[in-house]
Parts: sequence; C-alpha cells; structure tokens
Amino acid sequence: MGEVYRARHGMMRRPSALKLVRSDRAGEVNLRRFEREVQLTSRLTHPNTITIFDYGRTHDGVFYYAMELLDGANLQRIVAASGAQAAGRVVRILAMACGALTEAHAIGLIHRDIKPANIMLCTQGGERDVVKLLDFGLVKELEVDRDVALTGGGTLTGTPQYMAPECIREPDSVDVRTDIYALGAVAYFLLAGSEVFGGKSVVEVCSQHLHQAPEPLSARGVTIPAELEAIVLACLEKSPDRRPQSAAELRRRLEACAVEPWESENARMWWLEHQAKLDAEATDRSDEGRTLAVDGSPRSASALAG
Repeated sequence: MGEVYRARHGMMRRPSALKLVRSDRAGEVNLRRFEREVQLTSRLTHPNTITIFDYGRTHDGVFYYAMELLDGANLQRIVAASGAQAAGRVVRILAMACGALTEAHAIGLIHRDIKPANIMLCTQGGERDVVKLLDFGLVKELEVDRDVALTGGGTLTGTPQYMAPECIREPDSVDVRTDIYALGAVAYFLLAGSEVFGGKSVVEVCSQHLHQAPEPLSARGVTIPAELEAIVLACLEKSPDRRPQSAAELRRRLEACAVEPWESENARMWWLEHQAKLDAEATDRSDEGRTLAVDGSPRSASALAG
C-alpha cells in the first residue's frame, strides 16, 4: 500500500528510503495501518532488521517514514540472477533472518509475509551479504492486536507461495511458527531455485499447502547435506507442533549443519560477477522522472494523530 522513493534526509544529511502511502489507496484504515506498521517496526533494533530513522505526516496529510537506504538486492532477484544458491550461503542467510525474527517474536510481533522479496542481501559496514528483513506491513501483534479492521481478521493475509496452512485454515491462529513455515519455504526456494508449490491459481497453491507434502529437495536434483534437507522439510510441516518451535531453535539447528561455509571471499566474487546486471535492472525499474519534497516538520503528537 506504499510507494518507496530514494531520498536524502534533510536533517541527517544521509541517503534514505522514503515510504509514502499511495495516493490511490489513502483512507482512514490504510493510514492507521501504515502508521501502525512504522510504530511497530521502529521498536526493532536487530542489525538484520530494516532501521527506521523518522516518521510523520506532512502538512497536506501524506503519511511517510524514512528508513535506511540499502545497497543490494532481494532474494527474489538474487535467485533470478544466478539460480539455486549454495547451501553455505543459504544457511548464513537463514541464520541472520532467524536473528531478526527472534527479536520480533520476543516482543510479540509476527511478520506474516516472509518471502524472498522481503529479505535483502546488502553491503553494510564493508561486509557483503548482510541480511535485512523488510516490510512489516502485515505484522500481527500478539496479545494486543484485536483490531479486525486493521489486521483483516478472518481473511487470508500474506503471499500464497509462502503461506502456512494455518494462515489458510484459521487466519486468526497464527503464531511464531507461521513465520518458521514461511522461512522454510524461502529456504526451499533458495536451494531449489523454485518454489515449494506451483499452481495456476491461488486456490491451487493454497490447496497444496493444506494437503500435499513438499517434494524432497533431493528429488529435484538438489545435492545438500541430509541434515539441512531435514531441517527445511521440518519447517514445512503442516502441523505447527512438528516444526521448529522458535526462530532461535531453528538458528541453532542450522548452525550445527555441516555445510561448506560461505566466506566473505565467496560473497565478494558473487557480487563482482552479478552486481552490474542487478544495478542495471534496478535502474530500468526506477522512475527517474519523478521528484518530490516531503516537509516532515509537523511531528507533534497532535499532528501525528491527524
């Protein structure tokens, strides 16, 4: 429901990404959901979670927030550029994503839209392949969230290819294990180069999540340690009780896997090979002809309340 612009923060004098409510989607409920997204995300401080700098509402009522501008590509584009990923790289990515989720889950936040497009690999502090978890727009706040108008209670919420069975069967029953399922589906996608389930319609994909066991990665010709395959398939269990019960547990199991490590030199060589193509694609998709200025000065409580 938002548009994201490359920006420069006037006070901090640093490059930023600026997210605005789309003008064609504006309305009281969307504005409240957008404000809720940034308020919840700004509580997170893990280095593998996107950092929020500032937020507010402009004089003419446009709600916005400013966040760190990331130099990299999301996992959807990473796989499009080079296909299935090395087991060591996948374990490293998942371990960092688990760190971000562990913090979010500890304060009662369920992401609900873990997917390749919402996980970025970027360069930060001179290190490559740093994971950043993005887009908490569908986040559910456990024990506190009772606003059906904002959370869409009783409706499907998420991306079908990465949606846990309970999201389809009982949307209000989601918990931390829902994110574990989605992260397992991301792992499968990274290792196989294709999604767990395909289909010609949302109904077909959802039906497979509900009733069909995932095809073993080995059956798709993926050669990885049996222990890693077992972990991925455990994340994709239909019953939440049969999955890893927390992101911290999943991280421990991943880090115990005997895989060839993905070292900084591996990351450097990968980006050296693919950076130019990824940058060109990003430029092609950007709208270089549009410029706007956002005056973020009215940030008092009364201004934010509208």
